[in-house]
Amino acid sequence: MLSAIQRLGGAMFTPVLLFPFVGIVIGLSIVLKNPVFVGDLADQEGLYYQILKVIEEGGWTIFRNMALLFAIGLPIGLAKTAHARAVMVVLVSYLTFNYFVNAMGGFWGEFFGVDFSQAIGGTSGLTEVAGIKTLDTGIFGAIIISSLITWIHNRTFEKTLPAYLGIFQGASFVAMLSFFAMIPAAWLTLYIWPSIQQGILSLQTFMLESGSFGVWLYTFLERILIPTGLHHFIYTPFVFGNIATPNGITADWFMNLESFTQSSTAMKDLFPAGGFALHGNSKVFGCVGIAMAMYATAKTENRKKVAALLIPATLTAMLVGITEPLEFTFLFIAPWLFAIHALLAGTMAMMMYSFGVVGNMGGGLIEFVTGNWIPLLGNHTSMVVTQILIGLAFTLIYFVSFKFLIEKFDVQIAGRGDADLKLHTKDDFNKKHGITGKGGHTVSPMQVQAAETLDGLGGTENIIELSNCATRLRVTVADPSKVASREFFMNTGAVNVVTNGQAVQVIIGLNVPQLREECEKIVAVHRGEKQAKREEDAEVAPNPAI
Repeated sequence: MLSAIQRLGGAMFTPVLLFPFVGIVIGLSIVLKNPVFVGDLADQEGLYYQILKVIEEGGWTIFRNMALLFAIGLPIGLAKTAHARAVMVVLVSYLTFNYFVNAMGGFWGEFFGVDFSQAIGGTSGLTEVAGIKTLDTGIFGAIIISSLITWIHNRTFEKTLPAYLGIFQGASFVAMLSFFAMIPAAWLTLYIWPSIQQGILSLQTFMLESGSFGVWLYTFLERILIPTGLHHFIYTPFVFGNIATPNGITADWFMNLESFTQSSTAMKDLFPAGGFALHGNSKVFGCVGIAMAMYATAKTENRKKVAALLIPATLTAMLVGITEPLEFTFLFIAPWLFAIHALLAGTMAMMMYSFGVVGNMGGGLIEFVTGNWIPLLGNHTSMVVTQILIGLAFTLIYFVSFKFLIEKFDVQIAGRGDADLKLHTKDDFNKKHGITGKGGHTVSPMQVQAAETLDGLGGTENIIELSNCATRLRVTVADPSKVASREFFMNTGAVNVVTNGQAVQVIIGLNVPQLREECEKIVAVHRGEKQAKREEDAEVAPNPAI
C-alpha cells in the first residue's frame, strides 16, 4: 500500500516540473507592465505593453489547465507499459468524463443539488475544462479519474482478444472499457462532490483561522514527510488544489499579483493563504546553514572534497528548491537531525507569517526573485526586507544548531569519518567503464549508471515496476533481499537509497528522468529477449503427439 501511495505521489510531481518556468514568465511580464517600474511604457494602447501581454497569456496556459495537466501527467509515472498510449487514452477518457458530467448535470442538476445554469466560478461550484462546462473537482477529480483509467490500462492493455476482435486490442480496448467506466464515475461525482466542496470551504476557513500554528504545522509536515515521499500529498492540494484558495495558491497568486503590486494594503491582509506557501524558505535559507555546518565540522584535510560535494547540492536546493541531494547526505546517518530540520523549517515559516510575510514561495530563489520579490518592490518592500532578515537569522540558527549537534554527538557525516572521501571525476568514471570518447565506445555514462543501478536492484528479473519523482528512482522489486547495499548505489553515482520492503527509492538527483528512461530500455530489451527465447523453445520442443 505504501509503495502504491509513493508511486502516486511521485507521479503527481510530473506536471509540477512545468510550473517554475511559466511562473518566471508571468512574474517578469507583470513586473515589466507595472507603471512603477516602466512608467509610460505601461500604456495599454502601446506596442510594448501588448507584446508583454501576449507573452503573459502564453504563460497562463498551464495555470488555466491544471486539472487537465494532472490528469495526463499521472500515466507518465504510473503506467507500466505503453506510456504514450496511456496518456492518449487518459486524455480522451477524462474529457469524456467531463462531457458526461455536463450532460447529467444539465438534465438532472436539481436531483444532484447543482445548478448548471449558473456561470462558472465563484460559489457555483462549476468550472470549464477544455471548453466543457463541468463540476469543479480541481486536481482531486483529475487525479482520481486519471488513476482509475491508468489502473484499467495496466490490467487490460496487453490482453489478447480473439483474432476477429483484434482491431479492438491495446489502447482501443482500454478506451472502450474506460468509456463505460466514466458513466458511473460521472454520476458518483455529481452525487458526492457538492458535499465535498462544502467541506473544502469549511477547511479553508479553519486553516486560515488557525493562523501561525496552521502555517507551522503545514510546513513541518511538508518537510518531515520528505523521506517517505508522501510530502506531495501535503503541499499539492494547497499549492495547486483548492484547499486554501479556489484555484490553488500558485494560480491565485499570479492572477492577483498585478493588483497586489499596486495596493498599499498589507500583503497578509490581501492574501492570507500565502502563509501556506512559505515552505521554500527552508530550502533557500535553511539548507545554506546546514551545508555550512557540515563543512565546518568536516576534518580539515577533507574540507575541499566536502565543499565539492556540498556546493552543487546546496545550489540545487537554493536556486530551484530540490533539496533531496543535500538532505539525504545526513538523513540516514542521523534521522533525528532531519527532524530538527523540519522543526526549524516550520518555525521559520511561522515567524515569517507572524511578521506579515506571505507569497508563493514553495520553490527556490529563482521563484522568490521573479515571482515575489521583484514584483512586490515598491508598495511591499518592507515585507521583502522582513523575509530576508528573518531568513538570514535562521541561516545562522541552522548553522549553530547543526554544528553543535554534529560535534556534540559526533555524527559521522561526509568528511568526519575515517573512510576515504573519494570524489570521482568524469575522467575517472569514463576510465572505469571503458568509455573513450567520440572515437571509442558509444555507451554514455547514464547508460552505464542505469546498468549498474539495475544490477544493484537485483537485476532486471527482480524489477516489478519503475517510476520516478523529481530526484528519486522509485522501484518495486520482487525480492528485497537481492537489493545491494547503500554503499553500492553511492558508488554508482546515487546520493543514497531507501528500502521499505519491496519499495525501493534510489536518490539520484535532477537527472533521474533520464536514468529511468535508460533503465526502462534495458528492462524492455531483457524481457524481449526472454520472450523470444520462450517462443524459440516452444517451436523446437518435440510434439508429444508424434
